Amino acid sequence: MTRTVICRKYKEELPALDRPPYPGAKGEDIYNNVSKKAWEDWQKHQTMLINERRLNMMNAEDRKFLQEEMDKFFSGEDYAKAEGYVPPSE
Repeated sequence: MTRTVICRKYKEELPALDRPPYPGAKGEDIYNNVSKKAWEDWQKHQTMLINERRLNMMNAEDRKFLQEEMDKFFSGEDYAKAEGYVPPSE
């Protein structure tokens, strides 16, 4: 049976991640409170931020920025978006 969590982002019970995405407490928190769907959505958004803002993952400040934006993304706060991006209509 697929493990589920009450997703912090979408506020509903959804399929969970298969394993923590990070080591330590942060990874455990995401594993226990963020759905697979929310994590996949964050991965897409993170890639867009890295590309649009030309972030360098070797730079500690850029990694810190992404970490802060990830926390905002999952908690429902206003998070950084790529300038001028319009999501495709479904």
